[in-house]
Amino acid sequence: MSETSAGPGLLDGLLVVDFSQFLAGPLAGLKLADFGARVIKIERPGVGDLCRTLYLSEIEVERTNTLFHAINRNKQSYAANLKSDDDRAKVAALVAKADVVIQNFRPGIIERLGLDYESVRALNPGVVYASISGFGAEGEWRDLPGQDLLAQARSGLMWLTGDADQQPVPIGLAIADQLAGNFVVQGVLAALLRRARTGEGAHVETSLLEAVLDFQFEVLTTHLNDPERKLPRRSAINNAHAYLAAPYGVYRTSDSFVAIAMTPVDALGRIVGCEPLAALTDPQSWFDRRDEIKATLRDHLLQNSTAHWMRLLQAEDVWASEVLDWPALFRSHGFAALNFLQDLDLGDDQSITTTRSPIRVDGHTLTSSRPAPAIGQHNELIEQEFGLGG
Repeated sequence: MSETSAGPGLLDGLLVVDFSQFLAGPLAGLKLADFGARVIKIERPGVGDLCRTLYLSEIEVERTNTLFHAINRNKQSYAANLKSDDDRAKVAALVAKADVVIQNFRPGIIERLGLDYESVRALNPGVVYASISGFGAEGEWRDLPGQDLLAQARSGLMWLTGDADQQPVPIGLAIADQLAGNFVVQGVLAALLRRARTGEGAHVETSLLEAVLDFQFEVLTTHLNDPERKLPRRSAINNAHAYLAAPYGVYRTSDSFVAIAMTPVDALGRIVGCEPLAALTDPQSWFDRRDEIKATLRDHLLQNSTAHWMRLLQAEDVWASEVLDWPALFRSHGFAALNFLQDLDLGDDQSITTTRSPIRVDGHTLTSSRPAPAIGQHNELIEQEFGLGG
């Protein structure tokens, strides 16, 4: 079992050298570390990962933003100036022994440093090398800044979110980065499985744009196979999915909100006591009269509390949920049962609370109390262990 994780270390003994910064690449490294891999983060001396100082909010811990702590826990840091011949030689010696290498530089930069896939493969033929870019390695967008909001904007995703009269609405998380990081882990694990069978390494590539396009596969497939190529039409009222019929959406009640997913409108009308909806027995009308139906349901649900409606809906096994904010979520027994939070030990009686891996293996959750490293914290240890010289 890895010293840095609880539960089965499925990737114990695996060495990952990670050149990536900020979110997508470091997230991939985090997921591998959660499975027990040893992840060595290569950082610029004195500066480190851009994520250390590019703040998610005004909240910081130990003069570093909370995102960096969350996404770089359970890793080691090796500080090296990749423009220095001596430092680059040390790093090359390290990647020669790595099982996995991760990088998310803009296309062309890693090649200039002599640490691209072909160069690393010459040193280490069995390496699994993962590259994440903003918009792919080819095409007119290849050299543009690869950032989450920009990937959402170019992908068409923003036209699915928000009501019909709203401007394009981004998803309020760095979804492109997080999807790309997780997709890289999928590719890396598949490549490692092939290497175990054949000894052959691989170059695994994705981009923020491709990750968000894949995220839309359901609706893109619908659009591409429509003879008229009609664009999705967002609902004018409580839009939650541009292609789905009423009642799909989030509705205000007398005291909060309730979310209702795919449910026959006539059955829903009978359950909540709304006669106009109970009379709509033709499923086609649930599409054609979507906004009218949602307006009727909106007005009806305002008449009583979320608890009242949820009692009725849950009694009939309707796909519905109260809408919780974070304090309400944390108070719930359902969240408590997940045991989803963990504390990272910063030393000197300080800690930072974050989430754990969402995966269980053989009944074990994957947790770690090791915090994100300081810049170059493990240089001496790594140089001695791998014989990198002084």
